[in-house]
Amino acid sequence: MKSTERLHLIGSIPLGSSEQVFRTLSQELGAYLKRIPDGETGERSRWVHFQRQMLQEHPAMEIDPTVPPYKFVQWDGKIVREIEQLRFKPGTDTSKVVFETGYDKAALASWQVFKRLQASGAIPKHARFQVSLPTPHASGYLYVSGPARQTYFEVYERALKAALANIVKAIPSDALSIQWDVCQEVLAFENYFKDRPADYKKQTFDMLGRLGDAVPSGVELGYHLCYGSPRDEHLVQPKDAAILLEMMEGTARATRRRVDFLHIPVPKDRTDAAFYAPLQKWKRPVGTILYLGLLHYDDAAGDKARIHMARRHATDFGFSAECGWGRTEPGRLPGLLAGHRNAAEAF
Repeated sequence: MKSTERLHLIGSIPLGSSEQVFRTLSQELGAYLKRIPDGETGERSRWVHFQRQMLQEHPAMEIDPTVPPYKFVQWDGKIVREIEQLRFKPGTDTSKVVFETGYDKAALASWQVFKRLQASGAIPKHARFQVSLPTPHASGYLYVSGPARQTYFEVYERALKAALANIVKAIPSDALSIQWDVCQEVLAFENYFKDRPADYKKQTFDMLGRLGDAVPSGVELGYHLCYGSPRDEHLVQPKDAAILLEMMEGTARATRRRVDFLHIPVPKDRTDAAFYAPLQKWKRPVGTILYLGLLHYDDAAGDKARIHMARRHATDFGFSAECGWGRTEPGRLPGLLAGHRNAAEAF
């Protein structure tokens, strides 16, 4: 693995602007990053929460009065929040519904900053501009009621592809990296959502394949698998990496073009062999980089132990955190950057 591929960042960074993010990441970690995100600052700092606001204000949507508020529960049973779910208004012709996700506008604004800073030398020449995008399931499982969900997936996928088309049209392929954030799908595989459809596996892989294939071949493509982190903790504590392995392999099979990188999370307390053992069976696609999200805040000894244990079961992988840092206490950022830099230099 090249030194410029050793680290990967999921996307969100607790800073005030994309320029701050680009400058900070380039200065602290630029030598080890193949791609640099814009930090998902502003309204995107809470991941897809701003999409709920968009949906709630959309003329085709309304609160579904037939279902109770959805209880968003953490792994330990704590209720993170209760969410009133939405549906399409009766009589809506969903084939004509257009969602303006805002992801293309945010990406194109950040790209102008990235391009300027890279031209000035503030961003390394080798680095690509990373755009992290959610799947339709992200907002669908959280914000849309079960009876409306399948139709919503189709409408929102159409909207995402339109935003993606605007992004790839404006940014040169060899300067762009697209990462699909795969969270609710992982939770569905873990039976977190009790109303998941019977064909949830096929539905998930078909959708992830379509999204991957919508990314032109010259653009770098990756998938970030996630257990969620609304309060900087997982929504589910996985038994081991078996489900993540199943999803990596299923996604790669479903995507006709090359998958350039895959990221999977590793919980902080997993220094045991059992978690990593399923990775021994992974059939790595040609040209795919694996990133293990095993770097944790202020835990150098744990990082070392997790890396050594992972290397007994997987080879040639890069390092990352479990998830994005957007909801992390901002004062932790220097420590997180230092931990990543130390891992890249030491291992």
